Amino acid sequence: MGKKSGDRFGDLLRVEPGDKVDLVHFDYAETFGREKAAGQADLASNLVKLSDLQERLYAESKHAVLIVLQGIDAAGKDGTIRVIAGAFNPQGTPVTSFKEPTPEELAHDFLWRVHAAVPGKGEIGIFNRSHYEQVLIVRVHNLEPQQVWYRHYRQIRDWEQMLTEEGVTILKFFLAIDKDTQRQRFQDRVDDPTKRWKFSSTDMPERKLWDQYTAAFEDMLVETSTHFAPWYVVPSDRNWLRELAVSEIVLDALDALNPQYPAAAPGVEGLKVV
Repeated sequence: MGKKSGDRFGDLLRVEPGDKVDLVHFDYAETFGREKAAGQADLASNLVKLSDLQERLYAESKHAVLIVLQGIDAAGKDGTIRVIAGAFNPQGTPVTSFKEPTPEELAHDFLWRVHAAVPGKGEIGIFNRSHYEQVLIVRVHNLEPQQVWYRHYRQIRDWEQMLTEEGVTILKFFLAIDKDTQRQRFQDRVDDPTKRWKFSSTDMPERKLWDQYTAAFEDMLVETSTHFAPWYVVPSDRNWLRELAVSEIVLDALDALNPQYPAAAPGVEGLKVV
């Protein structure tokens, strides 16, 4: 975290194993020397490239990509999905939003409902919140004793390693905003009749737990950022920077997979359709 400006966002924002994460002194409005106008132009270019790569990934059907989005309320998860997923064919881009578990889900281990939503080969799946709620809201609200939620770190690492060994590329983004930005975004929701529905009665009580969530986020990032499934901490006070950074990291990951269109069936080339 916090390297030179001009580098790829993947290098700038990745949490390496052993890194210390300090969200209290983090610069949530950091731009890394990028300018908004140029950044928006780069984003548009990235989205065109992502569209092509997603089509090839879907056609090849050899790899799966899982994008995990976490962040405190109003961090920009929905907006990021709207922009990034907008470049993809919905047929190959399942989006899953994890809300309060149902009685059936609670009757199973915490990864049961999550595993069922993992994208298949050829798909780019997006999680709006995820299995990480089990070490966030569960911890902050004391829904499980510490010895239980703490062991979830190891279980998550093991599960994500299994997925990567089975051909799933995991990209985890923590969208980081400061407390005043959240306040302003909440106020914007209250003031806008078309957005008022997004404001929940639980938003204000949860906001009072800011420090507890910050500590939980820091531990989550340190305990579960691995070489095979790293976290990227994205400064998200500026929407354009958030969207640019996520698009670039996803683009680099898909480029590395280098998906190719499969060969046509025998006899198709040169065929005259009558």
